[in-house]
Amino acid sequence: MNKFFTILAHTYKNRVKSKAFIITTIITIMLILVVSNLQSIIETFSGDQEAKQVAVLSEDAQWQESLSQVLASNDDLSIQSYDGTIEEAKQEVEDGDYEAAVSMKEGANGLPEGTFYSNQIANTSVSETIRQSLQQVKASVATERANVDQQVLQEITAPVAFELVALKDQAKSQEELNQTRGIVYIMLFFMYISVLMYGNMISTEVATEKSSRVMEILISSVSPVSQMFAKILGIALLGLTQFALFVIVGYFSIQRSQQLGQASFLDSVGLTNVDPGTIVYALVFFILGYLLYATLAATLGSLVSRLEDAQQLMVPMTLLVVAAFMIAVIGLGTPDSKFVTISSYFPFFTPLIMFLRVGMLEIPAWEVGLSLVILVGSIVLLGWIGARVYRGGVLLYGKSSSLKDIKSAFQIAKREK
Repeated sequence: MNKFFTILAHTYKNRVKSKAFIITTIITIMLILVVSNLQSIIETFSGDQEAKQVAVLSEDAQWQESLSQVLASNDDLSIQSYDGTIEEAKQEVEDGDYEAAVSMKEGANGLPEGTFYSNQIANTSVSETIRQSLQQVKASVATERANVDQQVLQEITAPVAFELVALKDQAKSQEELNQTRGIVYIMLFFMYISVLMYGNMISTEVATEKSSRVMEILISSVSPVSQMFAKILGIALLGLTQFALFVIVGYFSIQRSQQLGQASFLDSVGLTNVDPGTIVYALVFFILGYLLYATLAATLGSLVSRLEDAQQLMVPMTLLVVAAFMIAVIGLGTPDSKFVTISSYFPFFTPLIMFLRVGMLEIPAWEVGLSLVILVGSIVLLGWIGARVYRGGVLLYGKSSSLKDIKSAFQIAKREK
């Protein structure tokens, strides 16, 4: 048992001290700080900016007045009446005196039309705002000519009242779904990135030791099975360390934003009133998902002795994770579809898709229990198979990137018994 913990500690210390771990952690922490303080950063760079000046030339003074009224509440744009010609206006735009110029004239149907002039039209923030405002002016002119009362027009164009009501008592309300959707989004990305990143770490860890012939020394003193699970748990502790840092930094950064009276990042993604049960499910499915994919990664890593081969042999596992992620993303819109339901019982998809269903729907407890039993059973089965493959795979050397080597690993494992 002491040798097991020695390998575990060795795996953990080597990865913690590695440049890749340190750089990744620092970059991620910086990203967390930026996201959690995004509102204050935006205000820092845009708070002192003056409103953009837009020159307007119009054949009808009333149209220009209506456009100014529509844009009166927009602090980013300032509408300026221009008395010169359109050519003069375009020249001043090129000189930087105006952000843009807008020419309003009467169309064939007698309604206002506009032409927008700017040095660059790739940024549509200004042009789209002007276009929407001009659309309102056009509607106002048309209804006025048709003798339609403005109050009637406002009632027609007002958004329709539309409320979503779930008839089943156990179904989640729209507010509950909005609160849950944020953590589901985050956990899907969290699981996806974690499985890929730490799974690759495990496979490369084994391949690196084999390439340096350290494995030959290890297997003479420690059983291959102990080596495999020591590496899996060592990388798991590494992940917990990294995520603990992320959570601590994120928590204090968000607390600081709230103390300064800024909008909380948790409010923007709907994580302020998340059901504690959803968080528990997230942890359970993440841990089980990690064990499943980590065991597979260790098994595949034992079949190769070069890092290049390890990356190639990890492709099937990567495709499984990508497929699960894509189904989960699609399932966010239709979590109750049969395809999503059936997919949630496939072990390699369960951690992502069953968590999606648990978060978005009120599903019977027996369905969650059945998926957990299948997932745990798959981990045990894969662990048993993986241990046998690992036992023989660590003795396989030479160029190898084929799953056919599993048979060779089994044969070597039988001889080693």
